[in-house]
Amino acid sequence: MKKSPTNIHYLTFVSPWIITLFTFWLYPFIWSIILSFGDYNSLTNTFKLNGLENYKQIANDKLFWKALKNTFIFTFGTVPITTSLAIFLANLLNSKFIKFKNFFKTSIFIPSVTSLVVISLIFMNLYSKDGYINFILKTLGIFYPTNGWLQDTLFALPAIMLMDIWMSTGYYTVLFYAALQAIPEEYYDAAKIMGSNTWKTFWKITLPSIRSMLLFVVVINTIKSFQIFVEIYVMTKGGPLHSTTTLVYLIYTYAFEKTNLMGYASAIALILFLILLVLSIVQFKLMKEK
Repeated sequence: MKKSPTNIHYLTFVSPWIITLFTFWLYPFIWSIILSFGDYNSLTNTFKLNGLENYKQIANDKLFWKALKNTFIFTFGTVPITTSLAIFLANLLNSKFIKFKNFFKTSIFIPSVTSLVVISLIFMNLYSKDGYINFILKTLGIFYPTNGWLQDTLFALPAIMLMDIWMSTGYYTVLFYAALQAIPEEYYDAAKIMGSNTWKTFWKITLPSIRSMLLFVVVINTIKSFQIFVEIYVMTKGGPLHSTTTLVYLIYTYAFEKTNLMGYASAIALILFLILLVLSIVQFKLMKEK
């Protein structure tokens, strides 16, 4: 007669996940919180508690507020556009009059699986003062930054935002397309019988039916946008004049380029975590209410 599994058996099966969770997430998270209340020097491996001193310094750190502003501009300037474009493209792919759907789905999705570094290097060339974008604008007689898009304090951040929108839209399009495929065709047949037009059908049937996916996309996209780093590191290093410095890049600068500010960087990281936590809760509340 076979013995039924015990708690030991269950723990044995899930132990790899528990070990991974503790080693790579829980332990670093707890240690980061502790570091945020002290000074840590990575060269001498010394740590000294200083209470709320790091947070007091952050309140008066102009670069922190600049990075926070840039991060908010980047997030709220890309998430709505990316989400709207993804929904629009997903509806096009889901329509019956579009042919070669697999080709278009693959073409749209490719930027999402391409290396961020490779994409960043390509756009660095496109955005340079002698790049194709400036060449086309010059030919058309349209204004363009003569020193290049990434060397202009006014255009550097919007240029990276445009790149991110182009790169991310395909991934979310595929997610929305999958959600649209799950909507029963009977809903649309009933709408036609009742004389509903395309726009009304979208608002009354399509959008409510993909609400769960919409919530997922908005939350994930917001978190990803707040954590933007690779594009900034490769393309601008936070410049020019900190016009593209974001919170994660600032954390990296303080933590790894300045040997005695690991605690200060951890305090900023904890503030970023709390911001994302609050935004996620608000998004869940708003989306569920609607």
